[in-house]
Amino acid sequence: MSDLKLSLAMGNYDRTRAIVDGRVKIDGVDPIPMLLSPEEMFFRAFRHQAFDVSELSLSSYSISVARGEPHYIAVPVFLSRAFRHTSVYIRTDRGIDTPEDLKGKRIGIAEYQLSANVWVRGILEEDFGVKPSDVTWVRGGMDTPGRPEKIKVDLPEDVIVEAAPEGATLNQMLMDGEIDGFVGPRWPRCFAEGHPHVGRLFRDSVGAAEDYYRRTKIFPVMHVLGLRRALAEEHPWLPAALMKGFAEAKRIAQDALQDTSATKVTMPFVEDNLNRAQALMGQDPWTYGVPGNAHTLDKFLGYHAAQGLSPRRVKIEELFHPSTLEAYSL
Repeated sequence: MSDLKLSLAMGNYDRTRAIVDGRVKIDGVDPIPMLLSPEEMFFRAFRHQAFDVSELSLSSYSISVARGEPHYIAVPVFLSRAFRHTSVYIRTDRGIDTPEDLKGKRIGIAEYQLSANVWVRGILEEDFGVKPSDVTWVRGGMDTPGRPEKIKVDLPEDVIVEAAPEGATLNQMLMDGEIDGFVGPRWPRCFAEGHPHVGRLFRDSVGAAEDYYRRTKIFPVMHVLGLRRALAEEHPWLPAALMKGFAEAKRIAQDALQDTSATKVTMPFVEDNLNRAQALMGQDPWTYGVPGNAHTLDKFLGYHAAQGLSPRRVKIEELFHPSTLEAYSL
């Protein structure tokens, strides 16, 4: 009996590389890996159900579950996680010194429902009293004019979302001072290029994230792994096989980071940052599975519903295949 040949879309990460190069075998699967950007991957997955297995935006997936139209069933493999204090950029010449100063400002976003933006809005409201309705959101393409929401959203009446002017990009609008800031998972190009009047709201973003984690024990989840539901129904062993394979690939990546004989990542201070993260978050900061992550997922789903993105509050167990909610032990 031959292995299932399945298309597999995901990012090019150290934590997935062992699957791509064959060091990790997913039981019963012959994968056809495609290493894609989140924008392409999610657009094709949610608009066209293009892949058998795909990394998915947690926000977009939660919308599909809440609406009762999910084409995928998730596995609690969290391929992207990030503290989002790095994701708020401001014009430094607009008197924005604290998060509270965002009230009344015009802030650019590529899509309202991006997972990163859900987390940022939730943190701004919960920790600083800045509600989504306190800001005018300007939606558009970052470097290319125009960008559609990959999933249609119906927002509360008090939330104002304007379209960027035709032909305009958010990067240029931020450079020209036509918006007061930007929120998103990618940094705007003008920030990376050192624009003199564009900076981060949280100037010590690492310190802010560490304080957030100490208070909440939350390491925000951005992406999950999705499997076509028809395949999960036909092959009920498959979700757990994916969970097992991706967990092993992550373990190999983490072991490589711990090998300090030669740095495995092309940047300095890797060992120092790893030690700093582990001192704060434990030996395995990047955990998979629902146990240990339920409070993080519950917080996100609460934000998601409160911001009007879900027509109802989704339960954690609705997101994941039942076979991945627990694991065997010896």
